[in-house]
Amino acid sequence: MARLAGASRSQYSPLITYALKGLQQCWMPDHGRWSHIYHLDGRSQPNQSVPHSDVFYSLNVLLGMSRLKVKPADIDCAKIFERNVVLLPQLPVAKYAYGMALWAAAELKLEIPENVAGAIDSLLSNEREWTAFRAQDIGMLVSGIVAQSRAGNNRWRRFAQPLFAFLVRGYRGPAGLFFDEPTGFRRRFASFATQTYLTLACYHYGDFAGDATAIDIAKRCTWRLIALQGPQGEWPWFFDAQNGRILDFYEVYSVHQYGMAPAFLECAAQHDVREARAALIKGFKWVLGDNQLGRSMMVPDKKLSIRSQVRKGELHTNRLRMLRALRNAYFSRPAALIDPADIDLRLECRSYELGWILWSFGQRTDLDELTHHPAFSG
Repeated sequence: MARLAGASRSQYSPLITYALKGLQQCWMPDHGRWSHIYHLDGRSQPNQSVPHSDVFYSLNVLLGMSRLKVKPADIDCAKIFERNVVLLPQLPVAKYAYGMALWAAAELKLEIPENVAGAIDSLLSNEREWTAFRAQDIGMLVSGIVAQSRAGNNRWRRFAQPLFAFLVRGYRGPAGLFFDEPTGFRRRFASFATQTYLTLACYHYGDFAGDATAIDIAKRCTWRLIALQGPQGEWPWFFDAQNGRILDFYEVYSVHQYGMAPAFLECAAQHDVREARAALIKGFKWVLGDNQLGRSMMVPDKKLSIRSQVRKGELHTNRLRMLRALRNAYFSRPAALIDPADIDLRLECRSYELGWILWSFGQRTDLDELTHHPAFSG
């Protein structure tokens, strides 16, 4: 992947240029895709490959590329897509990877290879398998099916309404948030990612089908999330979807602040959620230094970002987080931010995070205070 040419750079905002140059760091030419992790701890070989994750992340990056009016001359989106999408049935990918394949292909106007299309068709045709879908699975599949249908590919259209109806039956919580699973003990413990992908799916389906109920469900979740946003714009990580409460703020992920929340907040603003713009700006400023540590999460010399702020002692385990969530859920204990002295940094960047910047800001011209912030210039 060649260096981003100066002539091309001028076509993008400083934020988009920053993300594109960061993706150059994550590119693995021998694999023809972007990496699972770029380590920021100074090691000599910073890119770590985990094939099933690399492939999914690369599709996510390509989805982001689709929002750029002018594609970088040095990135052959079609070739990268074709090389990676065919690997999905051969790798232990999560089901949501197939949703991403549908979504990215539709936005880039590319064909899905038949071996992949057949696997998706088989997955969707057996409704008994739907009960095993996690929130991210069904959310991305709905968004992918809607994108394909909008693009004129009617092969998937027949699944749109039944799958969305299943989403509403199985994942819609009584307090505005979404469950992580349709059944079982685990379902009420839902992440910010759960809320993002299902809220996006509801906005996408509602716009496509003219379904006001879908839009109302998405708006209700958006309002609840905004109400739960932290004092410095932190988007909490873990929720009790049954009661609409925060179970744990940590860890706070940069991608939620600058990429994933802006994605559904853009949809929300288009549907007259007046609080959406302010919540987006407040959340984004968290990564610029308006956070508990008072430091930017950006890494300007590499054009990357630090993945998250995490409790000390929990970089390599989520067991303590789960125990804390159980305690807070069943004893109705309120979650709170902790002393900054007890916070650590996860020194890595993942390529899909930069892909979400491209998606959320690739077509925005109304947020110069963010897209042209000095942190992204130079």
